[in-house]
Amino acid sequence: MASNPPVVGLLGGGQLGRFLCEAGAPLNIPIAVLDADNCPAKQVNSNRHHVSGSFKDPAKIRELAAHCDVLTVEIEHVDTQVLEEIDTHGVQVRRADGTLSTKRVAVQPSWRTLRLVQNKYEQKEYLKTQDVRVAEQIPVESGAAMLPSMEAASAKFGFPWMLKARKDSYDGRGNLKISTRADLDRAVDEFGNLSCYAEKWVPFELELAAMVVRTEDDQGNLKRVIPFPVVETVHEDNICSKVFMPPRGVPEHVCREAQRVAVSVVEKLWGRGVFAVEMFLTKDGDIIFNECAPRPHNSGHASIESVPYLSQFKAQLVAILDGPLPETLEPHVSSSIMINILGGARPDSHLALVEKAKSMYGKGKAVYLHLYGKESKPGRKIGHVSVTGVGSIKELEDYAEPLLKMADAIRQERLQASSQALRPAAAPAAPSATTGSSRSSRSSSPPLVLVTMGSDSDLPVLKAGIDTLNQFNVPWEIDITSAHRTPDKMAQVARGAADRGLKVIIAAAGGAAHLPGMLAAYTPLPVIGVPVKATHLDGYDSLLSIVQMPRGVPTATVAINNSTNAALLAIRFLGAFMPELLQKMKEYQANMEKEVKNKANILRQGDAEDYQRKAPSSDGARRRGKQRQSVNSFLRYVLGDTAKKGEKGNHTPGVGETTAANNVAPPAPDDAAADGQRTVRIPNPTGNQGSLQLPKERPLTPDGLLDRRTDPVAKLETRLPSPACPRQKAAATLLLLTTSAQILFRGRQVQWRHGALPR
Repeated sequence: MASNPPVVGLLGGGQLGRFLCEAGAPLNIPIAVLDADNCPAKQVNSNRHHVSGSFKDPAKIRELAAHCDVLTVEIEHVDTQVLEEIDTHGVQVRRADGTLSTKRVAVQPSWRTLRLVQNKYEQKEYLKTQDVRVAEQIPVESGAAMLPSMEAASAKFGFPWMLKARKDSYDGRGNLKISTRADLDRAVDEFGNLSCYAEKWVPFELELAAMVVRTEDDQGNLKRVIPFPVVETVHEDNICSKVFMPPRGVPEHVCREAQRVAVSVVEKLWGRGVFAVEMFLTKDGDIIFNECAPRPHNSGHASIESVPYLSQFKAQLVAILDGPLPETLEPHVSSSIMINILGGARPDSHLALVEKAKSMYGKGKAVYLHLYGKESKPGRKIGHVSVTGVGSIKELEDYAEPLLKMADAIRQERLQASSQALRPAAAPAAPSATTGSSRSSRSSSPPLVLVTMGSDSDLPVLKAGIDTLNQFNVPWEIDITSAHRTPDKMAQVARGAADRGLKVIIAAAGGAAHLPGMLAAYTPLPVIGVPVKATHLDGYDSLLSIVQMPRGVPTATVAINNSTNAALLAIRFLGAFMPELLQKMKEYQANMEKEVKNKANILRQGDAEDYQRKAPSSDGARRRGKQRQSVNSFLRYVLGDTAKKGEKGNHTPGVGETTAANNVAPPAPDDAAADGQRTVRIPNPTGNQGSLQLPKERPLTPDGLLDRRTDPVAKLETRLPSPACPRQKAAATLLLLTTSAQILFRGRQVQWRHGALPR
């Protein structure tokens, strides 16, 4: 290599970039990094040509290229169009005299390789033409054609099979195992807008990997392909957690075959650098290619200590700069284990493992700790430990057992904490009577339930539901997302709800009440609609609107204004996979039963009048009282009573009220009105006459009520509390069940239509 090596430009400055910089420092290779200012790579490498910004930004990539001689990547998910432009046509640079010139900057590995591996389906289709053995796969359509396309895949492959996104999948993201027919619906929800493919299930015994170094001349002709030793990779929660070299229980000849497969894959690609090749080992000893990453990889971390003369990071730099390479890459140790340090439930969850690694020294064994300079977050890669030995992999595994157990404990704690956010160990303490304090949605735990409404006027209705969530200690958040006034926000909130960790949505809406159904159309999460009594129709319009969602867009619907049941239903959804909440729900039901039995005992021991005087009002009694008030208001509207409360001679009896007029039988209806409509006349106690005119096809009984035996529309009746006044019941029932009714009173005419009911 030249004494003054070219400047390497690196797209991405995470832990892989950090190791590249550490490998380049002893070789005096300058590396300029494009990433955030405090990224791990920049923490260990000072360079005046660092660029701050996104490594996916074309302008920033050109800015970096202007100061470099070769570009390489830390991750393959980059803009290959701008890399092709830079590699083929160069980038403009400004000379000292201010003039511009074009400078060609090589991209290694080639942008062709990066573009190919970005699409996993095309990657495998190409390698299949190059005689590389891959799992059988077929394309899956997106959008409306996705479900039938997946059904065809199920018929072809049988269950299980893998659904995979073609692009942007990383660390297991973008993959879904399809085990049953029910998984297809989940797949449509999660992958419906993505370009996907179906892959036949490979019943593998182990996952193997090999790093491979590739070089070529300036004309693109292949020069050298050298494999590192094959390793066994262990994946947990879709992340590589442990790596063993050599693979446990795998014969030497199988490892050599895996090396051969890895070399055959990399030979068919383009450019210089190191490539990670991941493979499946079946129970029959077959090696099947899985995927390739054209960069340093998690599976090669232990090469820093096991192959110290040319780790995967040093090999990347030497290869892209076309430096000298050894004939083979043989480890200096007989066994090694790499243990990923992943962030735990607490910021300090990993510290015990770190201290243990620092304290371990043994004859013929060594422990190497690497921390990445990253803040600890649950599941985040923040470091790794490499353990090497001169004995067998079994002996080394026994020696590393304390570290392996501590890593497993961190994982278990992390998994438990992710559920305990919703699974409190005990019920919350009752609010202090002196302070009146109560729990709010601003909990330290991530919210699990989104409570939203179309207008802030719906908030009083939702208060009871929020109180119920607080009673069960379920974290929630609240928002206003009008389906009509803020449709874009509503769609954005619904689409992003699942990704933010929410599990259930409660949505209140009145009138047209489109919000719950529209949210359900945009999100795969369960949506519970709360119909709000927002009009003179007492919320029945809201109820019918929410409950009548079309097939394919399920929207749970509770009773009008009953946000308590919405919250309880949400808690039951959560309880299906959160045992503590399930137990709380059982206790809640047991308490209800106990309360009713206690009241029954009190009632049996006394008389009804004494019980009514002494017993506290139940929730049902309070609710029925509110229903009577709402029905009274509704009936006054039907009968046209607009007089102020307390005005003499203008009081319309409500439900449960009695007057002499209440006991007078209503007159028979007119035979027919001039326009062909029948008319039901309802006397008002004030002496004024009100009437309802109905379409002539509505059959009436002799006493002026709807004939339920012959009218199919009567089956759709929304039941009201039984009133004492039959005329009020008639008015309410006829109005609710009629698609086109005229309300005539004192010369006024109000036209009312309800398009949701059949004519």
